[in-house]
Amino acid sequence: MTQKNGKRDFKHAYALQKKSGETKDQIERQEARRAYDKAGIDREGKHIDHIKKIKDGGKSTKGNTRLRAPKPNMRDNGH
Repeated sequence: MTQKNGKRDFKHAYALQKKSGETKDQIERQEARRAYDKAGIDREGKHIDHIKKIKDGGKSTKGNTRLRAPKPNMRDNGH
């Protein structure tokens, strides 16, 4: 993990993700996780649910994500 001044260098990490072939939706999900972590919101044991799904063009914006319990989230998403 690349760090600057004790903090993760997200620009470098993002470049590595793109280079490694991670898909756009994987990167979008990571952005959602970072947004919750940056806001100091404890997401332990919960899933981040995209109200408008990434595959349907949804983004990881505050208004399009919510925390949900794993079972209902997986059920609603066909798992």
